[in-house]
Amino acid sequence: MARILYGVHGTQHGHAIRALILARHLRAKGHEFLFVSSEEGAGLLSREFPVERFENPGTRYRNQKLDTPATLRLAGRTLARRGAELARLAGLIAAFKPDRAISDYEYFVPIAAKKAGIPCLSIDHQHVISCCDHDVPWRLLPDYWGIRASIRFLFSAATDYLAISFYQPPPKPGARARLAPAILRQSVLERRPTDGSHILVYQSCGICDAFAPFLRRMDREFRVYGYKKDQVDGNLTFRDYSEDGFLDDLASCAYVICGGSHNLMSEALFYGKPVLSFPVAGAFEQQLNALYLERLGYGRMASMGRLTPELLPDFEKGLPARRDRIAGGRFCGNETVFSLVEDFLRHGLLPGRS
Repeated sequence: MARILYGVHGTQHGHAIRALILARHLRAKGHEFLFVSSEEGAGLLSREFPVERFENPGTRYRNQKLDTPATLRLAGRTLARRGAELARLAGLIAAFKPDRAISDYEYFVPIAAKKAGIPCLSIDHQHVISCCDHDVPWRLLPDYWGIRASIRFLFSAATDYLAISFYQPPPKPGARARLAPAILRQSVLERRPTDGSHILVYQSCGICDAFAPFLRRMDREFRVYGYKKDQVDGNLTFRDYSEDGFLDDLASCAYVICGGSHNLMSEALFYGKPVLSFPVAGAFEQQLNALYLERLGYGRMASMGRLTPELLPDFEKGLPARRDRIAGGRFCGNETVFSLVEDFLRHGLLPGRS
Protein backbone atom coordinates (compact mmCIF):
# COMPACT_ATOMS: atom_id res chain seq x y z
CA MET A 1 0.00 0.00 0.00
CA ALA A 2 1.12 3.55 -0.71
CA ARG A 3 2.08 6.38 1.60
CA ILE A 4 0.56 9.52 0.08
CA LEU A 5 1.50 13.16 0.63
CA TYR A 6 -1.67 15.13 -0.20
CA GLY A 7 -1.66 18.92 -0.63
CA VAL A 8 -5.05 20.67 -0.48
CA HIS A 9 -5.93 24.29 -1.23
CA GLY A 10 -7.40 25.59 2.02
CA THR A 11 -9.65 28.50 1.02
CA GLN A 12 -13.31 27.61 1.74
CA HIS A 13 -14.33 23.93 1.88
CA GLY A 14 -14.66 22.62 -1.69
CA HIS A 15 -11.11 21.36 -2.18
CA ALA A 16 -10.99 19.70 1.24
CA ILE A 17 -14.36 17.99 0.75
CA ARG A 18 -13.16 16.51 -2.58
CA ALA A 19 -9.93 15.36 -0.92
CA LEU A 20 -11.83 13.72 1.94
CA ILE A 21 -14.03 11.74 -0.47
CA LEU A 22 -10.96 10.36 -2.23
CA ALA A 23 -8.88 9.83 0.92
CA ARG A 24 -11.64 7.94 2.70
CA HIS A 25 -11.97 5.60 -0.28
CA LEU A 26 -8.22 5.00 -0.44
CA ARG A 27 -7.79 4.68 3.34
CA ALA A 28 -10.28 1.80 3.25
CA LYS A 29 -7.87 0.06 0.86
CA GLY A 30 -4.97 0.47 3.27
CA HIS A 31 -3.26 3.62 1.97
CA GLU A 32 -1.73 6.08 4.45
CA PHE A 33 -1.90 9.90 4.28
CA LEU A 34 -0.14 13.04 5.39
CA PHE A 35 -2.02 16.21 4.39
CA VAL A 36 -0.67 19.69 3.73
CA SER A 37 -3.28 22.47 3.81
CA SER A 38 -4.31 25.81 5.32
CA GLU A 39 -7.30 27.86 6.51
CA GLU A 40 -10.73 26.16 6.43
CA GLY A 41 -9.36 23.16 4.55
CA ALA A 42 -6.83 22.31 7.26
CA GLY A 43 -9.52 22.51 9.93
CA LEU A 44 -11.83 20.16 8.04
CA LEU A 45 -9.13 17.62 7.14
CA SER A 46 -7.61 17.52 10.63
CA ARG A 47 -10.78 15.93 12.02
CA GLU A 48 -9.80 12.66 10.30
CA PHE A 49 -6.18 12.84 9.09
CA PRO A 50 -2.79 14.26 10.16
CA VAL A 51 -2.34 17.74 8.67
CA GLU A 52 0.62 20.09 8.40
CA ARG A 53 -0.32 23.74 7.85
CA PHE A 54 1.33 25.64 4.97
CA GLU A 55 -0.13 28.99 3.89
CA ASN A 56 -0.97 29.05 0.17
CA PRO A 57 -1.88 31.58 -2.50
CA GLY A 58 -5.66 31.88 -2.39
CA THR A 59 -8.51 34.00 -3.66
CA ARG A 60 -10.09 36.71 -1.53
CA TYR A 61 -13.57 38.19 -2.11
CA ARG A 62 -15.29 41.35 -0.95
CA ASN A 63 -18.75 42.70 -1.72
CA GLN A 64 -19.50 40.05 -4.38
CA LYS A 65 -16.25 40.86 -6.23
CA LEU A 66 -12.72 39.53 -6.41
CA ASP A 67 -10.58 41.43 -3.88
CA THR A 68 -7.46 41.74 -6.07
CA PRO A 69 -5.23 43.63 -3.57
CA ALA A 70 -5.91 41.09 -0.79
CA THR A 71 -5.37 38.19 -3.20
CA LEU A 72 -2.04 39.63 -4.35
CA ARG A 73 -0.91 40.31 -0.77
CA LEU A 74 -1.56 36.69 0.17
CA ALA A 75 0.33 35.42 -2.89
CA GLY A 76 3.24 37.74 -2.14
CA ARG A 77 3.42 36.62 1.48
CA THR A 78 3.42 32.96 0.43
CA LEU A 79 6.10 33.40 -2.23
CA ALA A 80 8.30 35.36 0.19
CA ARG A 81 8.42 32.29 2.44
CA ARG A 82 8.85 29.80 -0.43
CA GLY A 83 12.42 28.75 0.38
CA ALA A 84 11.84 28.19 4.08
CA GLU A 85 8.55 26.39 3.53
CA LEU A 86 9.99 24.08 0.87
CA ALA A 87 12.83 23.22 3.25
CA ARG A 88 10.30 22.43 5.99
CA LEU A 89 8.30 20.27 3.60
CA ALA A 90 11.46 18.45 2.47
CA GLY A 91 12.01 17.49 6.11
CA LEU A 92 8.46 16.16 6.35
CA ILE A 93 8.99 14.14 3.17
CA ALA A 94 12.21 12.67 4.57
CA ALA A 95 10.36 11.60 7.73
CA PHE A 96 7.10 10.39 6.13
CA LYS A 97 8.74 8.78 3.05
CA PRO A 98 5.75 9.09 0.67
CA ASP A 99 5.50 6.84 -2.40
CA ARG A 100 3.18 9.20 -4.28
CA ALA A 101 1.87 12.75 -3.97
CA ILE A 102 -1.49 14.27 -4.83
CA SER A 103 -2.34 17.96 -5.04
CA ASP A 104 -5.72 19.65 -5.10
CA TYR A 105 -4.61 23.13 -6.23
CA GLU A 106 -1.93 23.32 -3.52
CA TYR A 107 1.28 25.23 -4.18
CA PHE A 108 4.10 23.54 -2.24
CA VAL A 109 3.48 19.77 -2.54
CA PRO A 110 3.98 19.42 -6.36
CA ILE A 111 7.22 21.44 -6.21
CA ALA A 112 8.59 19.47 -3.25
CA ALA A 113 7.53 16.15 -4.82
CA LYS A 114 9.29 17.04 -8.06
CA LYS A 115 12.49 17.86 -6.16
CA ALA A 116 12.26 14.53 -4.31
CA GLY A 117 11.51 12.53 -7.48
CA ILE A 118 8.02 11.52 -6.30
CA PRO A 119 5.25 11.26 -8.94
CA CYS A 120 2.52 13.81 -8.22
CA LEU A 121 -1.06 13.78 -9.52
CA SER A 122 -3.02 17.05 -9.66
CA ILE A 123 -6.75 16.58 -9.00
CA ASP A 124 -8.81 19.77 -9.11
CA HIS A 125 -11.25 21.77 -11.20
CA GLN A 126 -8.97 24.73 -11.95
CA HIS A 127 -6.75 22.85 -14.41
CA VAL A 128 -9.65 22.52 -16.82
CA ILE A 129 -8.82 26.19 -17.52
CA SER A 130 -5.16 25.64 -18.42
CA CYS A 131 -5.30 22.08 -19.83
CA CYS A 132 -8.11 22.87 -22.30
CA ASP A 133 -8.91 25.70 -24.71
CA HIS A 134 -12.07 27.75 -24.19
CA ASP A 135 -14.06 30.11 -26.38
CA VAL A 136 -14.77 33.07 -24.09
CA PRO A 137 -16.23 36.55 -24.79
CA TRP A 138 -13.69 39.26 -25.51
CA ARG A 139 -14.54 41.05 -22.25
CA LEU A 140 -13.25 38.01 -20.32
CA LEU A 141 -10.05 37.51 -22.33
CA PRO A 142 -7.78 39.52 -19.97
CA ASP A 143 -9.04 37.50 -16.99
CA TYR A 144 -8.68 34.27 -19.00
CA TRP A 145 -5.09 34.99 -19.96
CA GLY A 146 -4.30 36.11 -16.41
CA ILE A 147 -5.67 33.03 -14.66
CA ARG A 148 -4.02 30.67 -17.16
CA ALA A 149 -0.68 32.35 -16.49
CA SER A 150 -1.28 32.17 -12.73
CA ILE A 151 -2.17 28.46 -12.84
CA ARG A 152 0.90 27.66 -14.95
CA PHE A 153 3.21 29.71 -12.72
CA LEU A 154 1.90 28.64 -9.32
CA PHE A 155 0.15 25.29 -9.67
CA SER A 156 1.59 23.32 -12.58
CA ALA A 157 4.54 21.32 -11.24
CA ALA A 158 2.65 17.99 -11.09
CA THR A 159 3.43 14.87 -13.13
CA ASP A 160 -0.15 14.38 -14.41
CA TYR A 161 -3.44 16.29 -14.28
CA LEU A 162 -6.94 14.98 -13.62
CA ALA A 163 -9.39 17.85 -14.15
CA ILE A 164 -12.80 17.45 -12.50
CA SER A 165 -15.58 19.24 -14.38
CA PHE A 166 -19.27 19.03 -15.32
CA TYR A 167 -18.20 20.29 -18.77
CA GLN A 168 -15.76 18.19 -20.76
CA PRO A 169 -13.77 20.11 -23.40
CA PRO A 170 -10.97 18.01 -24.93
CA PRO A 171 -7.53 18.43 -23.32
CA LYS A 172 -4.89 20.20 -25.38
CA PRO A 173 -2.34 17.95 -27.11
CA GLY A 174 0.57 17.24 -24.78
CA ALA A 175 -1.26 18.50 -21.68
CA ARG A 176 -0.72 15.24 -19.70
CA ALA A 177 -4.36 15.58 -18.63
CA ARG A 178 -7.55 13.56 -18.31
CA LEU A 179 -11.03 14.89 -17.53
CA ALA A 180 -13.75 13.33 -15.38
CA PRO A 181 -17.10 14.44 -13.90
CA ALA A 182 -17.29 15.73 -10.34
CA ILE A 183 -16.54 13.72 -7.20
CA LEU A 184 -19.68 13.77 -5.03
CA ARG A 185 -20.05 13.25 -1.30
CA GLN A 186 -21.70 10.07 -0.05
CA SER A 187 -24.32 12.22 1.66
CA VAL A 188 -25.21 13.63 -1.79
CA LEU A 189 -25.38 10.20 -3.40
CA GLU A 190 -27.63 8.85 -0.64
CA ARG A 191 -30.45 11.32 -1.35
CA ARG A 192 -33.01 10.97 -4.12
CA PRO A 193 -34.28 14.16 -5.76
CA THR A 194 -37.92 15.22 -5.51
CA ASP A 195 -39.84 18.04 -7.20
CA GLY A 196 -40.57 20.68 -4.59
CA SER A 197 -41.77 24.25 -5.09
CA HIS A 198 -39.18 26.15 -3.04
CA ILE A 199 -36.06 27.72 -4.57
CA LEU A 200 -32.70 27.13 -2.92
CA VAL A 201 -30.43 30.18 -2.71
CA TYR A 202 -26.76 29.96 -1.72
CA GLN A 203 -24.10 32.66 -1.81
CA SER A 204 -20.75 32.15 -0.07
CA CYS A 205 -18.50 34.91 -1.47
CA GLY A 206 -20.30 38.00 -0.24
CA ILE A 207 -23.90 38.98 -0.96
CA CYS A 208 -25.10 42.09 -2.75
CA ASP A 209 -27.16 44.27 -0.40
CA ALA A 210 -29.93 44.48 -3.00
CA PHE A 211 -30.27 40.71 -3.37
CA ALA A 212 -32.60 39.93 -0.44
CA PRO A 213 -34.94 42.86 -1.27
CA PHE A 214 -35.01 41.61 -4.86
CA LEU A 215 -36.12 38.15 -3.73
CA ARG A 216 -38.76 39.59 -1.39
CA ARG A 217 -40.56 41.10 -4.38
CA MET A 218 -41.07 37.65 -5.93
CA ASP A 219 -44.08 35.43 -5.22
CA ARG A 220 -41.90 32.39 -4.46
CA GLU A 221 -40.61 30.55 -1.39
CA PHE A 222 -36.84 30.98 -1.06
CA ARG A 223 -34.67 28.98 1.35
CA VAL A 224 -31.59 31.13 1.70
CA TYR A 225 -28.11 30.07 2.83
CA GLY A 226 -25.10 32.33 3.21
CA TYR A 227 -26.36 35.00 5.64
CA LYS A 228 -25.39 32.84 8.66
CA LYS A 229 -28.71 33.19 10.47
CA ASP A 230 -31.98 31.32 11.08
CA GLN A 231 -34.90 33.62 10.48
CA VAL A 232 -38.17 33.79 8.55
CA ASP A 233 -38.83 37.04 6.71
CA GLY A 234 -41.96 36.79 4.58
CA ASN A 235 -41.22 34.51 1.65
CA LEU A 236 -37.54 34.20 2.67
CA THR A 237 -36.46 31.49 5.08
CA PHE A 238 -32.85 32.18 6.10
CA ARG A 239 -31.01 29.09 7.28
CA ASP A 240 -27.62 28.73 8.89
CA TYR A 241 -25.61 26.00 7.18
CA SER A 242 -25.97 22.35 8.14
CA GLU A 243 -25.04 19.61 5.68
CA ASP A 244 -28.20 17.55 6.18
CA GLY A 245 -30.56 20.51 6.04
CA PHE A 246 -28.85 22.03 3.04
CA LEU A 247 -28.79 18.80 1.02
CA ASP A 248 -32.43 18.07 1.89
CA ASP A 249 -33.39 21.52 0.56
CA LEU A 250 -31.16 21.08 -2.50
CA ALA A 251 -32.52 17.66 -3.44
CA SER A 252 -36.15 18.81 -3.14
CA CYS A 253 -36.03 22.31 -4.65
CA ALA A 254 -37.48 23.53 -7.96
CA TYR A 255 -34.17 25.10 -8.99
CA VAL A 256 -31.03 26.69 -7.54
CA ILE A 257 -29.77 30.27 -7.36
CA CYS A 258 -26.07 30.44 -6.47
CA GLY A 259 -22.70 31.96 -7.27
CA GLY A 260 -20.26 30.27 -9.63
CA SER A 261 -19.11 27.37 -7.46
CA HIS A 262 -18.36 24.26 -9.50
CA ASN A 263 -19.07 21.96 -6.53
CA LEU A 264 -22.56 23.29 -5.87
CA MET A 265 -23.40 23.41 -9.59
CA SER A 266 -22.33 19.77 -9.94
CA GLU A 267 -24.45 18.69 -6.96
CA ALA A 268 -27.47 20.60 -8.27
CA LEU A 269 -27.09 19.09 -11.75
CA PHE A 270 -26.73 15.60 -10.26
CA TYR A 271 -30.17 16.12 -8.68
CA GLY A 272 -31.55 17.39 -12.01
CA LYS A 273 -31.92 21.00 -10.82
CA PRO A 274 -31.45 23.93 -13.23
CA VAL A 275 -29.15 26.67 -11.94
CA LEU A 276 -29.34 30.46 -12.12
CA SER A 277 -25.73 31.50 -11.53
CA PHE A 278 -24.42 34.85 -10.26
CA PRO A 279 -20.64 34.41 -10.64
CA VAL A 280 -18.39 36.73 -8.66
CA ALA A 281 -17.13 39.63 -10.78
CA GLY A 282 -13.45 39.19 -11.63
CA ALA A 283 -13.37 35.51 -10.61
CA PHE A 284 -12.73 33.89 -14.00
CA GLU A 285 -13.26 30.29 -12.92
CA GLN A 286 -16.76 31.17 -11.70
CA GLN A 287 -17.45 33.12 -14.90
CA LEU A 288 -16.34 30.13 -17.00
CA ASN A 289 -18.53 27.73 -15.03
CA ALA A 290 -21.54 29.97 -15.60
CA LEU A 291 -20.75 30.31 -19.32
CA TYR A 292 -20.68 26.55 -19.80
CA LEU A 293 -23.80 26.16 -17.64
CA GLU A 294 -25.66 28.43 -20.05
CA ARG A 295 -24.12 27.06 -23.27
CA LEU A 296 -24.97 23.47 -22.31
CA GLY A 297 -28.56 24.46 -21.59
CA TYR A 298 -28.39 23.61 -17.87
CA GLY A 299 -29.05 27.10 -16.57
CA ARG A 300 -28.37 30.77 -17.04
CA MET A 301 -25.64 33.25 -16.17
CA ALA A 302 -26.75 36.47 -14.44
CA SER A 303 -25.25 39.53 -12.73
CA MET A 304 -25.91 41.04 -9.31
CA GLY A 305 -25.69 44.41 -11.05
CA ARG A 306 -28.79 43.68 -13.14
CA LEU A 307 -31.50 42.41 -10.79
CA THR A 308 -34.43 43.18 -13.09
CA PRO A 309 -38.06 42.18 -12.27
CA GLU A 310 -38.28 39.90 -15.30
CA LEU A 311 -35.13 37.89 -14.45
CA LEU A 312 -36.79 35.06 -12.51
CA PRO A 313 -39.99 34.80 -14.62
CA ASP A 314 -37.88 34.56 -17.77
CA PHE A 315 -35.65 31.92 -16.20
CA GLU A 316 -38.63 29.87 -15.04
CA LYS A 317 -40.12 29.78 -18.55
CA GLY A 318 -37.11 27.73 -19.66
CA LEU A 319 -37.13 25.23 -16.76
CA PRO A 320 -38.67 22.27 -18.67
CA ALA A 321 -36.14 22.51 -21.49
CA ARG A 322 -33.26 22.85 -19.01
CA ARG A 323 -34.39 19.81 -17.05
CA ASP A 324 -34.47 17.81 -20.29
CA ARG A 325 -30.90 18.87 -21.12
CA ILE A 326 -29.69 18.02 -17.63
CA ALA A 327 -31.30 14.58 -17.84
CA GLY A 328 -28.91 13.69 -20.68
CA GLY A 329 -25.74 14.59 -18.77
CA ARG A 330 -23.37 12.67 -16.50
CA PHE A 331 -22.54 14.47 -13.26
CA CYS A 332 -20.96 11.87 -10.95
CA GLY A 333 -17.41 10.72 -11.66
CA ASN A 334 -16.58 8.92 -8.41
CA GLU A 335 -15.92 5.48 -9.85
CA THR A 336 -13.98 6.87 -12.81
CA VAL A 337 -11.81 9.03 -10.56
CA PHE A 338 -11.21 6.25 -8.02
CA SER A 339 -10.07 3.91 -10.81
CA LEU A 340 -7.75 6.48 -12.39
CA VAL A 341 -6.18 7.42 -9.05
CA GLU A 342 -5.64 3.80 -8.05
CA ASP A 343 -3.91 3.23 -11.39
CA PHE A 344 -1.71 6.27 -10.74
CA LEU A 345 -0.77 4.93 -7.33
CA ARG A 346 0.29 1.61 -8.88
CA HIS A 347 2.22 2.96 -11.87
CA GLY A 348 3.11 6.59 -11.07
CA LEU A 349 1.22 7.99 -14.08
CA LEU A 350 -2.32 8.14 -15.45
CA PRO A 351 -3.54 5.47 -17.91
CA GLY A 352 -2.64 6.31 -21.47
CA ARG A 353 0.70 7.87 -20.51
CA SER A 354 4.04 6.17 -21.04
